[in-house]
Amino acid sequence: MAFKVFFHDDFYREYTADPAAKVGRMEAVVKELKPHVEFQSIQPVPEDYIALVHTDEHIRRVKRQDLHEIASLAAGGAYQAASLGLSEPCFALIRPPGHHASSGNAWGFCFYNNMAIAIEALKQEGKINTAYILDIDMHFGDGTNNILKSKDYAKVHNPETENRIEYLEEVEAEMDSCKADIIGISAGFDNHVEDWGGVLKTSDYEEIGRCVAKTANQNQSGVFAILEGGYNHSVLGINALALIKGLQLNS
Repeated sequence: MAFKVFFHDDFYREYTADPAAKVGRMEAVVKELKPHVEFQSIQPVPEDYIALVHTDEHIRRVKRQDLHEIASLAAGGAYQAASLGLSEPCFALIRPPGHHASSGNAWGFCFYNNMAIAIEALKQEGKINTAYILDIDMHFGDGTNNILKSKDYAKVHNPETENRIEYLEEVEAEMDSCKADIIGISAGFDNHVEDWGGVLKTSDYEEIGRCVAKTANQNQSGVFAILEGGYNHSVLGINALALIKGLQLNS
């Protein structure tokens, strides 16, 4: 069974002037993934799903910026990946990213919180009772934490050590205690040794994926990942592929 990646050609376009929207970013990832995965189309998430986690004023603000269409498409990819993730591991190659989007505001190249929308939608649909979000982006996922921290069904964890070995040990320890119905990975790759963070090797992303997949298999829980950061185009694709390879454990 081919590993499924959710993607849309609209993500190729430069919708703003920030690094997450830079021309060539998606092309670099698609080039690496194409021989190994099966791409799936994306539909925009319904606005009432966005409203599960964002205020009306925030949604209006995104619309005034003419970013609602592309941001809804990204959130749709996250939701579709989360839904499929209940039965098989998958990845959403989406942008804009989302983990810096809180209920009523956003920064850091984010507009809607893709992960929070996906998880809250599954909860409201009665498909999950508990969720765990592992955010491996180099920046703290303040938006996801803001939205989900008060919800007793979800746990959000951001490893923050700058020591590579301690980082992997922390992920392993978290997975050892994880019992959630679904595990979502906010997959930022900007902590790579050749990106902004300078901490993790490409092989470490495969190890993280393998560790998460092992826990999901043991618990018979769902697992999926969505793209957040990662700005060195020369390594972004191979890092995404490494995570995907790890997630394919026993799939």
